[in-house]
Amino acid sequence: MPEVPADRDLVVEEAATGFCGAVIGCEAGTVTLEDRFGKHRVFPLEPSGFLLEGRVVTLVRPSQGPARPTRTASGSVAVPGARARVARAGRIYVEGRHDAELVERVWGDDLRIEGVVVEYLEGVDDLPAIVEEFGPAPDARLGVLVDHLVSGSKESRIAASITDEHTLVVGHPYIDIWEAVKPSSVGIRAWPRVPRGQDWKTGVCRALGWPENTGAAWQHILSRVHSYRDLEPELLGRVEHLIDFVTAPHSGT
Repeated sequence: MPEVPADRDLVVEEAATGFCGAVIGCEAGTVTLEDRFGKHRVFPLEPSGFLLEGRVVTLVRPSQGPARPTRTASGSVAVPGARARVARAGRIYVEGRHDAELVERVWGDDLRIEGVVVEYLEGVDDLPAIVEEFGPAPDARLGVLVDHLVSGSKESRIAASITDEHTLVVGHPYIDIWEAVKPSSVGIRAWPRVPRGQDWKTGVCRALGWPENTGAAWQHILSRVHSYRDLEPELLGRVEHLIDFVTAPHSGT
């Protein structure tokens, strides 16, 4: 398969979607295309993922250095040379380390520019006490991302107990943050169903024939996440909502 440098203004077609556009940015793992209507799309640099004049090719980073990316991994407009903002008093809490690493992977650039710190809790069983200890205020809002926030779940009952107006609790429907990564990005047909009573992550590894090392499995999954396109919409919208909430201007005096 011929390799072609993703030089700026090179016009290609993304094979899976048919999106045709000119290269306007390339960074490790992704390329940004702009079509004739000015629409931007970010795609992973995958083998045989593009068509050039009807030929299947593999795009690679330009040998003279990558073009400056125009979009962050979350799809936001990149701000070249922008410095990280001093951390806000507000925070975003997520359930575990894997959640925090995934959020950093996709939204890290945006969070640094906005000065938002993400911390993980190792579960939400003590969430009411955690919120009380944090002490949310108009200029120190707290956003919380909860796994498996579905009707009737333990997590839904805990979330419903948080009534502080300066705290926003949202969640995704997946048992674990692993499921928020699209199966196609990981190279599987679907996430396995794990019987009740079994450790979900271990069960997934077993069903997929992976070594039963959940840490190594997660690093494999995370390595396949290059941008927001690798995540399910149910997670994307929730994280964007939390970022908007904790960065909303404070109107008080």
